[in-house]
Amino acid sequence: MIKGLIFDYGGTLDTHGCHWGMMIWHTYERLGVPVDEMAFRDAYVYTERMLGKNRIIGPEDSFLTVLTKKISIQMNYLQLEGYTDAVVDDLYRQVQQNTAHTVAVLQKLNRRYPLVLVSNFYGNIHTVLQEFGLDHVFLRVIESAVVGVRKPDPQIFRLGVEALGVAPDEVVVIGDSVEKDMTPAHQLGCRTIWFRGEGWTPQPEDLSVIDDMITDLQDLFSLC
Repeated sequence: MIKGLIFDYGGTLDTHGCHWGMMIWHTYERLGVPVDEMAFRDAYVYTERMLGKNRIIGPEDSFLTVLTKKISIQMNYLQLEGYTDAVVDDLYRQVQQNTAHTVAVLQKLNRRYPLVLVSNFYGNIHTVLQEFGLDHVFLRVIESAVVGVRKPDPQIFRLGVEALGVAPDEVVVIGDSVEKDMTPAHQLGCRTIWFRGEGWTPQPEDLSVIDDMITDLQDLFSLC
């Protein structure tokens, strides 16, 4: 019997299952940013590592601010000028549309189950949730920058299960990453639902850690 749901954030609730790297790359393509995909991938990885090692993002930073900082670092790495604002505006509009759909789905699910968020994030997830109207749907938010544990460590999902106050096998974990969401949740004994979208790398070979798969959050109504 399902007694609670745990959601990932980035790539699950904000991009309709698309890895953020690919989300940004397609915006580059659409806007004609003059860079090839290999160079972009280098810039993306460089930026994520920089954001992870340095206190560039503060707890008060909105997602719009995060995007602006992130794309600015990428553009500086690529030695490009004049594209940051257009890329940020395009991405932010997409996220607004995606999260509006997410809010509608989660509000309905929250009538059935308590919801917990487990996310690798920069320390500003509460600001971002408020920005997109998601701050009222979660019983608890477990953020890596706050608790000091990052996915794929199963311990961060254990914290989510403990917040729900139920057994692991009574919890469903929904996320877009097999490596970071499905595998550790499965190891913990939770049921797993993979939000399959466009990944950063080829699809994983081992799908044994996945109990169900969705391609839209509203598919959860038939599974939970």
